[in-house]
Parts: sequence; structure tokens; C-alpha cells
Amino acid sequence: MRLQNTGCGTATGAALAFVAGFADAAAFIALTGLFTAHVTGNFVLIGAELVARSTGVLAKLLALPVFVGAVAGARVLALLLERQGRAPLPWLLAVELGLLAGFGLCGTLAAPLGAADGAPAIAVGMLAVAAMGLQNAIGRLSLGHLAPTTVMTVSVSQAVIDATDLVLRRAEDRDQTRRRFLRVLPAIAAFAAGALCGAFGIAHLAFGCVVLPLGILMALVILAVAPAEANAAP
Repeated sequence: MRLQNTGCGTATGAALAFVAGFADAAAFIALTGLFTAHVTGNFVLIGAELVARSTGVLAKLLALPVFVGAVAGARVLALLLERQGRAPLPWLLAVELGLLAGFGLCGTLAAPLGAADGAPAIAVGMLAVAAMGLQNAIGRLSLGHLAPTTVMTVSVSQAVIDATDLVLRRAEDRDQTRRRFLRVLPAIAAFAAGALCGAFGIAHLAFGCVVLPLGILMALVILAVAPAEANAAP
């Protein structure tokens, strides 16, 4: 049976969106324009850097397979846990926590990272990419009832459509439209706040700033464990 934690509300989605925005902005600044949560953006940067003959192309090329591998790994782990009757959410969050901690720790130990295509920079960047791959998988596997937490393009479009329909009174079901609007708005705001904090954090505290999203993930793991244990109780 497929287990899904339905006790997680909008606050959980907003917290994860903050983590994604933070990691994306911090890695982008620290690793010469590497997107971690929004990996398709790396394709645009690859084209731009090939034309401009700059560095960092290898890391961006590796980001997609690493991201895909992290999502696939999350799916396999979720299936194994479900087979054992365990809720995947706490474990997946714990793995993301470990990967993001590795990003911060390795970044601190390897600083200064040097060339964007050097081994230290690539290793640090791929840890962040893998962490965000895990979070993308979590959104699909365990938190499908929440708004997306890593890519805001669709959410912003939906929020604008819903807001326009509400203002113009064109919504067929105003209550449903309002609920959908209020579901995605906190995630958008949290992602933007996380991006600002990540940018200022990496600029002033270097990789030590990762302590903030790590604390948020730790809290989410703890909160996810209690419902999982309650569901597993006979």
C-alpha cells in the first residue's frame, strides 16, 4: 500500500520552498551560476557560456544526470520503505538533510573552491543538486497535495490566473479558486524569502549559512516522524 503523509499542511510546503530558494540562490552565487533546484535553467547557461567561452560548463552538464539519479534513488528508497510498511517522508527528508549538510560542510572545508569546473566545486555543487533532486521527488511521492516547492514558474502562473479570475469574478467555483490561490501563495513567498536569505547568507557567512535550512529540515524530519509512528501503531 502506498503511504502518504496527509497531515502536512501549507506550512510544510512553505518551509520546503524556503529551503529550495535558499539552496538555489546560495549555490548560484557560490558556484558560478549553477542552478540546483531549477536544473533546466542550466541548459540556458550552458549555451550562454559556450558562446562566451567562460567556465562552469562541466558542472552544469553534470547537474541533470545527478538530479535524475537523486530522483530515481528517492523513488527506490520510497518503494523499499513502503514494502516494509514505513512512511517514506521522514526518511527522504533525512536524506535531503544529509546531502545539504554535506554541501555546507564540504564547501566550508574546500573553500576557496577555485575553478568552477574543478573537482572541489563540482563535488560541492552536485551535493546541492542531489539534495534538491530529493526535494523534488518528495513533492511528488509524499507531498503531492501541496504546491510545488522547488520550481515557482507554474505556481506563479496559476496564482496570477486565480487572482485575475477572483478579481474579475470569472471563477466558476470561487471557493475552490480561492483555496488554490491560498495554497500556492505561501510557497511562492517562502521561495522568494529563501532566495534572498541564501544570497545574503552566502555573501556574508559563506557556507556556514547553510545552518539555517538545515535547521528547518531537521524540524520537518522531527514533525514527520510523529505521524509516521502513529500510522505504524497497531
